[in-house]
Amino acid sequence: MDIKEAIKNRHSVRQYSSDRITGEVKLSLEKLIQECNEVSGLNIQLITEDPECFDTLLSHYGKFSGVNNYIALVGDKKLKNLDDLAGYYGEKIVLEAQMLGLNTCWVAGTYGRGKCKAKLVAGEKIVCVIALGYGLNSGTSHKSKNLSKLCGVPENDMPAWFKEGIDAALLAPTALNQQKFFITIDGEEAKIKAGFGSLTKLDMGIVRYNFEAASGHKCRIA
Repeated sequence: MDIKEAIKNRHSVRQYSSDRITGEVKLSLEKLIQECNEVSGLNIQLITEDPECFDTLLSHYGKFSGVNNYIALVGDKKLKNLDDLAGYYGEKIVLEAQMLGLNTCWVAGTYGRGKCKAKLVAGEKIVCVIALGYGLNSGTSHKSKNLSKLCGVPENDMPAWFKEGIDAALLAPTALNQQKFFITIDGEEAKIKAGFGSLTKLDMGIVRYNFEAASGHKCRIA
């Protein structure tokens, strides 16, 4: 599976088996997380074999079950574009997990924040977590808004690379499937702007990574 296939095949999964994440799969994730932290200044952490974080009323309300592993997206509150960075590098890890045969689900509220085992230093916060493991199913695709509401370039005028990026952006997970972003073209790059509302900057980072990974071109924040 390559990155474009991972983008197409990744769907949110909320029910997981008891299979542990071990060996080369775990080592690959840990290596990538370390690389992402070094580049971004974040403090992303992989937590395994911890059933407590998702053993809450909120988690059960969110229909989560069997979640024993998760990725905590942690960063300094003063870090510029913290939410965007968390989304960008979190999605990079999510797609790597997909290519390793794992399933994931972005989770902003329906988990036990007080039970999360991530280790924070002074000034840091948990942006959100990503449920992780071997899913009992592969999830389902989400509906997308009309392209004209998300992109400022008519489909017939799109260069091939931009079309690849837009197609991947439309597949990106966003909070409540709100898709509050707008992408335009700027020479050999794209520009993205977040809409107003909860978690839109986190969503923008996720979308931005999908666009860049599929297109091979930068997607800058407008």
